[in-house]
Amino acid sequence: MTAKVEIYTWRTCPFCIRAKSLLTRKGVEFTEYSIDGDENARSKMAQRANGRRSLPQIFINDTHIGGCDDIHDLEAEGTLDSLLA
Repeated sequence: MTAKVEIYTWRTCPFCIRAKSLLTRKGVEFTEYSIDGDENARSKMAQRANGRRSLPQIFINDTHIGGCDDIHDLEAEGTLDSLLA
């Protein structure tokens, strides 16, 4: 089974680009929600992300992982692959 990965982004956000790059390097398919300037979409994302409004916000199998630093921390700890399996 492949994990369901979702990421909320802004197109020009460097942290979003960095997080997507990590997922792409790992060969992970993900659903991207580009919410540039859409305050309603950002509010919905924040509800789902326990109030966090910063971008990106990443979900794996409907579990909130966090942002760019969080996914890179999981990779450094060696736990990201098991979440993506």
